[in-house]
Amino acid sequence: MDVGDRASGKGPSVQANIRTRAANSHEDYRARLRVTRCDWARSAHAENAIAADPAIWSNSHMNDISDDSFFASVPVFDQFEGVTDTNNYRRLPDDWLLAVADIVGSTQAIMDGRYKDVNMAGASVISAVLNALEKGEYPFVFGGDGAIVALPGSMKQAAREALAAAQRWAEEDLHLTMRIALVPICDIRREGLDVRVARYSASPFVSYAMFAGGGGSWAERQMKEGRYGIDPAPSGARPDLTGLSCRWNPIESSNGEIASIIAVPGDRGVTPEFRQLVSDVVAISAEQGRDSHPVPVDGPALGFSMKGINREARATAPRAGRLRQRIFIILQIALTVILHKLNLTFGTFDARVYKRDVAGNSDFRKFDDGLKMTLDIDAHRLGLIRALLEKAQAVGIARYGLHSQTSALMTCFVPTPLSRDHMHFIDGASGGYAVAASQISGKTLSMDDVTP
Repeated sequence: MDVGDRASGKGPSVQANIRTRAANSHEDYRARLRVTRCDWARSAHAENAIAADPAIWSNSHMNDISDDSFFASVPVFDQFEGVTDTNNYRRLPDDWLLAVADIVGSTQAIMDGRYKDVNMAGASVISAVLNALEKGEYPFVFGGDGAIVALPGSMKQAAREALAAAQRWAEEDLHLTMRIALVPICDIRREGLDVRVARYSASPFVSYAMFAGGGGSWAERQMKEGRYGIDPAPSGARPDLTGLSCRWNPIESSNGEIASIIAVPGDRGVTPEFRQLVSDVVAISAEQGRDSHPVPVDGPALGFSMKGINREARATAPRAGRLRQRIFIILQIALTVILHKLNLTFGTFDARVYKRDVAGNSDFRKFDDGLKMTLDIDAHRLGLIRALLEKAQAVGIARYGLHSQTSALMTCFVPTPLSRDHMHFIDGASGGYAVAASQISGKTLSMDDVTP
């Protein structure tokens, strides 16, 4: 066909050619359902289809749910027993990533009495990534000496920069070495694993992600083997850790012991017997008042740690502004104490309500490819739980770690105290989840005299 044919209308117009290519692209989109979205999305064929019709990409998100609203679309349950119900979980979209981090040598740091620093570094990953993503609703889980955040592939560069900056901050300010990685959900599914997310409402104001499918654990293993790493940030780089806080003193047990418990599936994976084990452990812990919650119902006692204040100042202010930040934090604390004692409010801030919300919003139990709990529990019930876990481990249903201590630690993410959706991460004060995990891995620690 020559130019004259086009001009005379004897041949298809440019617009018609575009429509034809777009139609073919839609056929490609439907055909790719016969293979994985991951393989299709990475192919050159996909690039051509998307170039012809960009709507294909936006329409290819799972169930037409946008990246920003995925977690909000996951059904909420408010009874923790629901972590064993597979109907509560939804698959992460194929084009998402897991941002994974942990502290190298956390064992030695714990032995040196620096577990609060380790917790702070772990929580900094959540703060840095969520702040970089403008505090959208994205699933995450705090693991004591590390964290996982799930995010859309479109946010990869922002997450990469935030993780690298958090790593640099941990090294230069906390003198801790942080491993970091970004692992595609596609690669996890190619291994026959999955990442499914549930949404547990700890209170009317906060919901936490529960992770299942084995993909998170696989991603952590890949990170530890040096895969999916991220180039380090330049010296002096700092993440945005606005809202990261660790002002509270350790919270003493009122029932006898603070127990950090981890139970993961045995070699047969998540079986009905493992789910029953989780239900039984949760049921025993529920026999104790308030489900063995380690934070008093009215919140922690109003006593604050200068070490915690100094950690927060280092996290949230540049070196030149840290003295001013310390003074500002101390003034905030003094105001909170005065308002609480006099039962007064400051604008919309009510100190007594805030303290109660601290308790209600705490993540003292979770499911992250296994059960993780920090409980304030008496010796009898803890003995029952230990016996259940021992029996399950003996027959291959589960592997477990259980570490007892006298107090719990709290690390907080409070973008603004004027809002009631502040989050509080709970761990044992003398090694907590890290020591429990070491028992599973065979690196058992004895932590009789560790202080935060």
